Amino acid sequence: MAGRATRLQGLGGSKELVAAAHPQAPGDRTAVCEHLLRAMRRGGIGEVYLVIRDGKWDIPAHLGDGSRFDLHLAYLLMGRPWGAPYSVDQAYPFVRGRLVALGFPDMCFADGDVFTPLVQHQRRSGADVVLGLFPADRPGKVDMVRIDEHRRLREILIKPAATDLRQTWGVALWTPRFSDFMHAFLADHQHRAAAAPELHIGDLVNAAITAGMDVQAVAVSQHPFLDIGTPDDLARAQEPDQR
Repeated sequence: MAGRATRLQGLGGSKELVAAAHPQAPGDRTAVCEHLLRAMRRGGIGEVYLVIRDGKWDIPAHLGDGSRFDLHLAYLLMGRPWGAPYSVDQAYPFVRGRLVALGFPDMCFADGDVFTPLVQHQRRSGADVVLGLFPADRPGKVDMVRIDEHRRLREILIKPAATDLRQTWGVALWTPRFSDFMHAFLADHQHRAAAAPELHIGDLVNAAITAGMDVQAVAVSQHPFLDIGTPDDLARAQEPDQR
């Protein structure tokens, strides 16, 4: 929750609190970040760290301590402004040594339980990282994934202009090995981060694959997720309420 939402104007507050629903679940209209919190709880997650930017105090004011979601919530301030991996790494001192789930609070899902398949697959496979796959309706706006017949991830293409791939990822689960890898990677990268392109989570996953980690993927929905980060997608997320 550390972004500035520069593509959205006139919201009057944080975009993560905009009331929205997935077109395939129009009756599920709520603050968009609540879709993620409910999905995490259904997946057995009990503690959630929300990384916010200074000034986005409407988020903790709205979500509180998490008790109405049956979750324990804690809030961390975004420190290093060089991409989502740096925001995620803010939680490292609190989650090191533990299994970690990642979600993005500006997404709506058609299916409410997108984390349980990740947990089950990781338990069976022992993979270092498991990505949750969704169909991609607009590949140029998302990370496209290349997997083999054994569900092992071979490559992530970040917002490709053209591709024959058909799936993207929207949620993830990883072990302490990946958390440690990301923390060490960023400790090295931060010395050149100010002059380098902004990092994406996909960059870290690709680096982990190169380093020999076992990264796998499993489908968690038959419908594309909806990211409300642009005006047209925000309109789609609010459309069910207007009919």
